[in-house]
Amino acid sequence: MAPTHTTSAAASATAQNQRDASKDALIIFDTTLRDGEQSPGVTLTADEKVEIATALSALGVDVCEAGFPIASEGDFDAVKRIASEVGPLVAGRPSGKPMVIAGLARAVPADIQRAYDAVRHAPLHRIHTFLATSDIHLQYKLKISREECIQRAVAAVTFARSLGCTDIEFSPEDAGRSDLGFLCSVLGKVIEAGATTLNIPDTVGYNTPEEYGKMIKHLVANTPGGDKVVWSTHCHNDLGLATANTLSGILNGARQVEVTINGIGERAGNTSLEEIVMAIHTHPTYFPVFTNINTRQIYSTSQLVTKKTGMVIQPNKAIVGANAFAHESGIHQDGVLKHKATYEIIQPEIIGLTSGTLVLGKHSGRNAFRSRIEELLGEHNTHTAYLRNNPTSFDALFTKFKKVADSKRSGFTDQDILALVDDHFNLIVSGAETYKLRSVQVVSGSNMLSTATVPAMSGLADDDETGLELTDAAIGQGPIHAIFSAINRLIGIRYILASYEVRSITSGSDALGKVLVRISPLDVAPKTAKRKETFLGQGVDEDILVASAKAYINAVNRMITFRERRKGEKEVEKVEGLGVSVVGGSGVVPAVPERFVNV
Repeated sequence: MAPTHTTSAAASATAQNQRDASKDALIIFDTTLRDGEQSPGVTLTADEKVEIATALSALGVDVCEAGFPIASEGDFDAVKRIASEVGPLVAGRPSGKPMVIAGLARAVPADIQRAYDAVRHAPLHRIHTFLATSDIHLQYKLKISREECIQRAVAAVTFARSLGCTDIEFSPEDAGRSDLGFLCSVLGKVIEAGATTLNIPDTVGYNTPEEYGKMIKHLVANTPGGDKVVWSTHCHNDLGLATANTLSGILNGARQVEVTINGIGERAGNTSLEEIVMAIHTHPTYFPVFTNINTRQIYSTSQLVTKKTGMVIQPNKAIVGANAFAHESGIHQDGVLKHKATYEIIQPEIIGLTSGTLVLGKHSGRNAFRSRIEELLGEHNTHTAYLRNNPTSFDALFTKFKKVADSKRSGFTDQDILALVDDHFNLIVSGAETYKLRSVQVVSGSNMLSTATVPAMSGLADDDETGLELTDAAIGQGPIHAIFSAINRLIGIRYILASYEVRSITSGSDALGKVLVRISPLDVAPKTAKRKETFLGQGVDEDILVASAKAYINAVNRMITFRERRKGEKEVEKVEGLGVSVVGGSGVVPAVPERFVNV
């Protein structure tokens, strides 16, 4: 029988940091940068991936799946950078050990070699290889027998071991719909071959919590050598059961959970890191595990991921949603005012959500501004260190702050500061600022077409004043349409506006506005036009029309940087119609896989 759990928030907070000898450490395996990036419309630059990986390290994540190195030269380089730059970090980590950097690979020698070449630069590294085991996948996708499936799986793990990698994870894709007897056979053989972690994916989010927990329990008990490995969960949220299934897996023997920040991922997403961590935190006597997560970093990491990916957090999202700690009911408000524990099982401060008591304004000086940034971001944050070591960058940010603060009557809140910092660094990591907005002039009204004039600088060097000034104008069905049309004319490239979103940073008529846009470039010839990769741009300003223009130009600059980087990438060698050999069986697979895979 499961132990009785407490509902006391105070008891939960006290017990969180207790390392009970009777409890096991739960390994938090974050796949935001691999499975999370498979969310439709999400494209991260290498710099953004490094920034997110650094935040995950500070959060206390045990394993970071940094990407799928064989997918492209860009993916390989990003994983290699994370292994080299983030892999050695130990500052601020609750465990005191560096984060393990993992790379995903199909059960193919070329994939496994590529993954190892990318992650081996980290002090602690892992190869994560996978192969489907369900009959429907074997018959229709792989077209192989069960016997050949076992041969391929064993050969893949054996090859990974031959490279000198001692931390190997194997995932039987679509395990949730696989025959349990066959699954035990496959997993027993890969344990013999040297696998150290066995991950059990509910690839299509099909299982219920009872079914998934029962499967984990059966595999742990009936797989030969099952007591020698770490068992892991990987659940998808197609039926809204990812968190419940993962918790059920923990109760039945899993000691690693594969999760993403904000639950982002393929289709309906993955298990949410913050939901698992806070469920365990809130029920310290119920679950037989503890985590090394610094919960006070949850909110800032969540905000970083939503800003970089453009994936909006629904207001009623558990733990990190805008309404997670909001109370509108009069009865609830009365209770919370008398004692927070009446209706709040988690204190906002535990996840790092600050109340922002210090309000800055136009009379605030550099030291006050710098101090507040350091308080909000933390001393180990990469942005804090960058501003500390780059006075010119800090001065530019302070100038933006003074300009906006001069027009805000209600004062500058923490959310305003975070928005400015995010916008400032977004320009830095977006790559070369090929085009820079000078100003926007719009004439608009009811029952008339809008006209926009947009001056911008192109070919900018470090000196803000160098470069060619361009100006163009356009009409449109509304001011935003007119602005974007003018920018298209000015740059001379056609785009599809994939999405457009306006957010208010805080309340009030003088609040800062933040605009997020996604654009997809089109082929020049209309008849052959087709959608390509989407590029996210963001802009922050007191005027949402100006913020919109900034966001659109930011997306264009990202696209140009991406294309320039692609030109410099080495072509992946492949022969049309051929592939690379598999191990442990006959046949070939595509030399360069689809970037997005389901595991």
